[in-house]
Parts: sequence; structure tokens; C-alpha cells
Amino acid sequence: MKFRWTVAPPQPLLAESLAARLRVCSLLTQCLLNRGFSEPAVIENFLAPRLKNLADPFLLPEMEAAVARLLRARAAAEPLVIFGDYDVDGVTSTALLVQVLRALGWTVNHYLPHRMDEGYGLSQDGVENCLKKFPTTLLLAVDCGSTAVQSLAWLKQRGVDVIVLDHHQVSSPAPAAVALVNPQLSTLNSQPSTFTELCSVGLAFKLAHALVKRGRETNLPGAADYDLRPLLDLVALGTIADLVPLVGENRSLVTAGLERLSTTKRPGLVALKQVTQSPEKLGVSDVGFQLAPRLNAAGRLENAEESLHLLLAANEAEATPLAQNLDAHNRERQKIERSISDAVIGAVRARFNPQTDFVIVEGQLLWHIGVVGIVASRVLQQFYRPTFIFGGDGAAQWRGSGRSIGGFDLAAALRECDDLLIRHGGHAMAAGVTIAPDKMDAFRARLNEIAKRSLKPEELQPPLRLDAQVELKEISLETLAELERLNPTGQGNPALQFFARRLTHARPLQRMGADKQHVKLWVTDGITTHEAVWWGAGKESLPVDEFDLAFAPAVNDYNGKRNVQLKVLDWRPA
Repeated sequence: MKFRWTVAPPQPLLAESLAARLRVCSLLTQCLLNRGFSEPAVIENFLAPRLKNLADPFLLPEMEAAVARLLRARAAAEPLVIFGDYDVDGVTSTALLVQVLRALGWTVNHYLPHRMDEGYGLSQDGVENCLKKFPTTLLLAVDCGSTAVQSLAWLKQRGVDVIVLDHHQVSSPAPAAVALVNPQLSTLNSQPSTFTELCSVGLAFKLAHALVKRGRETNLPGAADYDLRPLLDLVALGTIADLVPLVGENRSLVTAGLERLSTTKRPGLVALKQVTQSPEKLGVSDVGFQLAPRLNAAGRLENAEESLHLLLAANEAEATPLAQNLDAHNRERQKIERSISDAVIGAVRARFNPQTDFVIVEGQLLWHIGVVGIVASRVLQQFYRPTFIFGGDGAAQWRGSGRSIGGFDLAAALRECDDLLIRHGGHAMAAGVTIAPDKMDAFRARLNEIAKRSLKPEELQPPLRLDAQVELKEISLETLAELERLNPTGQGNPALQFFARRLTHARPLQRMGADKQHVKLWVTDGITTHEAVWWGAGKESLPVDEFDLAFAPAVNDYNGKRNVQLKVLDWRPA
């Protein structure tokens, strides 16, 4: 698939001025400028994130009320239930709060909903089942609840107070909670907020910080010497998995959290790292592609309790079989996902017309609803079209997930399809839908009409964001060591991508892999030569004559030797 290259505007004078002042290379300062950083003091804080710069947790909306209610519960020996969610953010949030609250003297139970039986969030079925299992007068909803108006009203009628700790959009009217700790409230109230990028595990850490801080002021037993830093392994895990921007407080939490995660003594994570054969020093990609999918797998297929038990495991004997089970669940999830993805991609490719097909909508009764979101992402990657994939949920309706491209707001489009849908929700880039199967054709046609009207032709070609044009001599081991100061990269702080002009082959290219699907090239600009690897090139056309190359720079360690390696992203004739 060819990309639409977009290059950040070069600012050589400002980049060089900042480089001289900060004593770094100008390529690093250009990349910082691309990310919106131009003030030296802000840049220094970004390049050296510190936990001591975290803001006071009581600046979060309604944190004061949440802490007060929890302290009253502890004083009265009132048990509480944490109602979590089945994704990694929800599970890590629940584990963190269970650990902290139990250590500081609360009586705590936890409940995670069943994806198939109870659906998403603080659903009526989930709440009723939770109270049957754990009768309570205080419920702490984590990573859910910001739109659960009816469920919270039902709980209030039964004398149950609810604290909501969540980062999702808040409904209007907002649910009637004792405290709604959600940074989105600051935005709704037109107040400045430094917390809007936090996911729920970040908010759970802020709540823990607030409880310890207030506990130290009030001589709460155990608070004076309680160390919050060992919780950062969970914070890094949930934050990376939830794909929130790695800027601001998230950057500080994840930077410190990755160090903790690499050396964690938490038995469940030690066992999970052994199962995944993770490297000694973990990075964002190791968490995102190895640890997080296994923690997600149980919740995608059934219930996330095994993932939570793993994170709370007390010893290796308890943790190891749980980690092995999650690894097996993940293999099963991959098998199911691959089967559905292959079926969808094959069917769409057979009839796809890029001139007239603006949205892809596919569904089958037997497709597993726990993986339809991942399948939608896979299909979007293949065809670069907004995509909805549906599976049957056992009733006379189908549930699906949508993923979108820049320029097409899924939430707005679904509002225009409201008369065809049983229910829907989400945001611009991802959404969930429930539909009667006989409405599918009308839904597909309506979405295509909306997309045809709103998408420009260039928006149907995937963009490739590039930081700068470079000469190959600029991509040295020394420069890459400086550029590593941008880590951790991810949402909001994308990985570095450059391009070089007028390259040629220094040596014949080489096919690699069992199916010869990868290609190794040696590219030169006449002065410097670098090794480049095009993973998954398959049958794509290969560069010939003089060409421009878009790439991500990396360091390749092999047999004790370190050298620069370029990961090929795309090419075009010079």
C-alpha cells in the first residue's frame, strides 16, 4: 500500500538555536518542534520527566469528595466493592486499588463484568449480579460509569453510594454519583486541566496518592510509610495498553513505570514476562505487543478474572499457571481473530472498488464479538477505509465494533444512522454498535453515503507522517543515542520517521524469511551506506534506479556488533 507522505515543516534557524542552547543535535530539536515543544524549560522537563513534577491529585474534579467518602467507609468498617472493566486499563486499575485499599485497612471485594453476558461498562445486568455476589452500600466504579445514568439511579434507590473513577466522556446529564472523578469534567466546565490524557489506571494512582496524602495528614495507620512507587508497573502497563497520549503526566508515569516493570518483583508480572520471553529491559512495544494482549485475551473471550488474579497473585506457584492459561487464551484469541480476518479480507478484496467503496461493513452470526474490534483494525489496515465488523451475541441482534480513519467521525456518522440501530456509542475513531441483522444492508448503504459526502479523495490514502528529510550520514549511532531521549514514544509522541532522497542500491537486495516475504537492502546516497530491512514486503514492488526512502531508524545489535538499521516504511521514485 502506497502512502501519502506528509513532512513536518523544517524550522532550521529555531532548531539550531534550541540545539545550541540545550546542547543537543538539531535533528532532535526539529523533532521536538514537530511535537509542539519550543520553550527550553518545557523541553528540558519533557526530555527528563520526573515524578516530583506530578500535580496535586486533589486538583482532579471531585477527588476531595471521593477521598472523604472512602475514609468514612474505613472508619465505619463498611465494606466496598470495586466494579472494574475487562480490558487492561480496567484490570490494572482494579488491581492497583485492591492492593492499596487492603494495605491501608479497607475491606475490599472486586467484580469484573462478563463480556458476553453483561456487556460493556456499568450495565444493569452487571450491577445486579455484582450486588448478588457482594451486597454493599459503597461501590467504586473504575474505568466505567460516566454514562451509566440509569444504573446509578437504580443503585441510589437501593441505598448504594457510587464513586466513579473514569476517563471516558461524561453523559449529559451526568450520572448521580457521590463523586465523579473524571478529568473530562474540567473540559465540560471550561476549566484548565493537566489530567485529561490520563486513563483509568493513571486516575487510580492519583486516587491512591490522594488517600496516602490525606492519610498522612490524619495519621491513618499505614499511610505514613506507604510507598506508591511499586504501583508504577501497573500504571505503565495499563497506560500503554489503553493507547492514551504519552505526554504530560502519562510520560512521567510511563517512564518511571517501565523501569519498575523491567525489575518488578510482582509474581504475576514476573510469570507473564517469563511466558512471553520478554527482554530484560522492557519498552513500549514489548508491553503493547507481548504483555497487554495476554492480559486482554481472557476478557475478550469471556471474563477477565484470571488476568486480575494474576496481577494480585501472592507467589510464583499461584502466578505461573495463571500466566500459562492467559498465554493459551491469547493463542486461542489469535486463532479466532486470524480466521475471521482472513474471511473478511478475502471477501472484501474480491469485490472492493476503491472508487465507490468508502466504508466496509461485514458481519456473520458466528463471528466472536470479543475480537471484532481487532478484526476491524486489521481490515482497516488492509484497505484504509472506515470499517465495522459484527458478530452475533446470542440474541436476535448483532454487536459490532468500528474503527475509522482521519477525516471521518464515527460517532457523528452513527448519529445519522440512529433510526437503523438498537444502540451505539463511542468517539471519532472507535465505536460500538448493536443492530438487527436485517438492517445491515441499509446501514452499509447509509454509511457509504455519509462517507462519500464527507471524505476527500486524498483522505482515502493512508498518511505517512515524516519528521524530516535527512542525509544518511546524519543517522549515526551517536545521533540515535540522542534521539532515544524522546522515548517512550507512542500516542501523542510518535516514533521517529524520516526520509532520504535520491538513494541507490549499494549491493543487490536479499530476500529473507521462510516465504521470502522480507527484504534486506543496502542503500547509499554516494557518501554513506546503511542496511535497510523491509519487513513484510511480500509481493510489493521494490525500489529501482534512484529512489526516495521513508524509514524508521533503529540500532541493530547482532553478534556483539551495533550498527544502524533502517526499517523501510515506503519508497517512491526520486
